[in-house]
Amino acid sequence: MRITRTGGGRGRRAAALTTTALTASALLLTGCSDDGGSDEAADSNGKITLTVADYGQFGYKEAGLFEKYQELHPNITVKEEVAANEQDYYPKLLQQLNAGSGLGDVTAIEVGRITEIVTTQADKFTDLKDSINVGDWVPWKAKQATTKDGAVIGAGTDIGPMSLCYRKDLFEKAGLPTDREEVAKAVAGGWEDYIKLGEQYKKKAPAGTYFMDSASAMFNAVVSSSPEQYYNAEGEAIYKESASVKQGWDLAAEAAEKKLTQGLAQFQDPWKAALRKGSVATVVCPAWMSAQIATYSGDDYKGKWDIARSPGSTAANWGGSFLTVPKSGKHVKEAIELVKWLTAPEQQAAVFKATGIFPSNQKAYELPDVKNGKLPYFNNAPVGQLYAEEAKSIPEAVLGAKDATIKDTISREINNMEQRGTKPADAWESATEEIDKVIG
Repeated sequence: MRITRTGGGRGRRAAALTTTALTASALLLTGCSDDGGSDEAADSNGKITLTVADYGQFGYKEAGLFEKYQELHPNITVKEEVAANEQDYYPKLLQQLNAGSGLGDVTAIEVGRITEIVTTQADKFTDLKDSINVGDWVPWKAKQATTKDGAVIGAGTDIGPMSLCYRKDLFEKAGLPTDREEVAKAVAGGWEDYIKLGEQYKKKAPAGTYFMDSASAMFNAVVSSSPEQYYNAEGEAIYKESASVKQGWDLAAEAAEKKLTQGLAQFQDPWKAALRKGSVATVVCPAWMSAQIATYSGDDYKGKWDIARSPGSTAANWGGSFLTVPKSGKHVKEAIELVKWLTAPEQQAAVFKATGIFPSNQKAYELPDVKNGKLPYFNNAPVGQLYAEEAKSIPEAVLGAKDATIKDTISREINNMEQRGTKPADAWESATEEIDKVIG
């Protein structure tokens, strides 16, 4: 998942972090290397343009990184081509790969797609293993972009360690604990405890409010916190037998039956409206979600939201992307240098400060902009430390070629249980039929 770019731009982020400022010299220090020539002749003035194709919000513009890179490399202009959402971006990327043209010099790939690219399109991308410091990334991140013969076709940008965003004021009115440590204790046993907390909330819930926004979000968190998800190590789809999928589905069905959820498809207009009206008490919250909540909840709820550790002893990862360098690019060598610089710890820390998008580069976790990062909108939650701790407990999961398709299809059927009252058995049958048509 990659968040849709929200309005406002740099300087108007609703979920701004407060940290010790990253010095300009730190940004200048990393990845500043000799160009070493171009793969294709530059223009008559010796200048080249590097195109970065991505989707949603990667935070580079917001953090001023493209401008900074151009200052460091006066002969290079960086042009970002942004698709509003990944669902539109990915089919176009596949078309470009098949046609062998139209690709950016740097091309982003979402984590839910990376296995399909690694297994079917790897020969079209440059091996980065000798150019980037693979050991700096959380281990499972690097493996996601590594082929069977050891080529690394993508440099990790962010990850989405998952926590629990909750409304302190609504919890207080419902007689629930409000301190983030106490909330974490209340759900320490896992997602079953989260359901129990929801039942407690419902007993004294303020009128017109719901414990959670979406049971499908909880489903995704349950599955994502397990090493066994939709595929096995042999690349076979096992979602019908997967223990984590069964657990997530059963909990989602229970939440829908007990009316603990408002039944909103996340990121759609009704979901945004619910945040604006203040009718949602909890949201399953990967690192990038805070900006969404703050943007759509608005100033009326600043300080009323907080963030606690996710339920259970293992965290989930929802989201994260990679930067790749297509072999067909006009300036492959320069593109590799740009990717190396953008994914270095100092730049990932700058992105985190600007947007809340959490680094995959572990060396960034000790930098002040991450380590001391807090979110004033969320009652000064120490998100830098919180997400770094969550990242340590994220299991190494097997990813499959059609993970995103399976997850999205199941999520739609969970929404049908919530919104239309579809029986769980019927919803599951509908989901599996549709999935099997796609994956064979």
